[in-house]
Amino acid sequence: MTRHELDGAPTHTDFVRSADGTRLAVRRLGRGSPVLMLHGSGGGFHSWAGVADRLSREHELWLLARRGYAPSGIATPPKSFAQDVADVAAVVTAAGEASGTPVHLVGASYGAIVALHMAAEFPVGIRSLALFEPPLFARGEHLVPVLDRYRALVAHGDLAAANRLLLLDVARVPKPLAEVLTAAGTGLDARAAIGWLHDLEALAADSGAARRWSGIAVPTLLMQGAETWEPMPTTMDQLASTLPRLHRVVWEGQLHFATSTAPDLVAEELRRFWHEQESSAGVPG
Repeated sequence: MTRHELDGAPTHTDFVRSADGTRLAVRRLGRGSPVLMLHGSGGGFHSWAGVADRLSREHELWLLARRGYAPSGIATPPKSFAQDVADVAAVVTAAGEASGTPVHLVGASYGAIVALHMAAEFPVGIRSLALFEPPLFARGEHLVPVLDRYRALVAHGDLAAANRLLLLDVARVPKPLAEVLTAAGTGLDARAAIGWLHDLEALAADSGAARRWSGIAVPTLLMQGAETWEPMPTTMDQLASTLPRLHRVVWEGQLHFATSTAPDLVAEELRRFWHEQESSAGVPG
């Protein structure tokens, strides 16, 4: 166990074994009812750091470095959402056993798609679900040529071109914004490039209409920024129409980066949502 500081809050890092033996790193901070937070593609412990720090007085936050992202183990290619679900199930089990209570599951971007799969396919031990802008449009066979091009670029060490491909052809970021992000240094390093490769493998193999999530039984919070580009707004409308126990928030002035740029806003919405769920269940927060 290694001790760290996360935005000023003491933390420690544990390791959990997934069903196939993959070593998963989890950074923990705070006290209270457990929360598992899943980062998006290219992310890591830092992705939820600002939000987690603001919630650590009321909750124990478990920040998972997903399979393929340091310091967790590398995925066995091709990675699938089934592997992601197995990983999350292992951490949900560990968090539930440590606290004796069910876990609030949170995901952003790709991590939100993982959370949807988990809640739909293996909801054991999950108290609630919170999602920030799952890019469900970025799934399916149309990504196979993109995956092949990305793999070739990474193999040749052209991470700048690989990053542009991700922004324009996967995330569908408008070109002017993509240029701003590139100029700001939001590129890939070697390890993040590997994580992205594994995520693309899972996305390319995934499919299904929004109605596949209609069986999710846990209370769900769907969060989005009003300024995020298409097709995200349309995708969120489609998803919202299928989730049976939904509370939805749309933040004016926010983009797909709100979990990093507006941590107070995100933390307050999560705090309110979890308090409602725990109060209705008669569980102390």
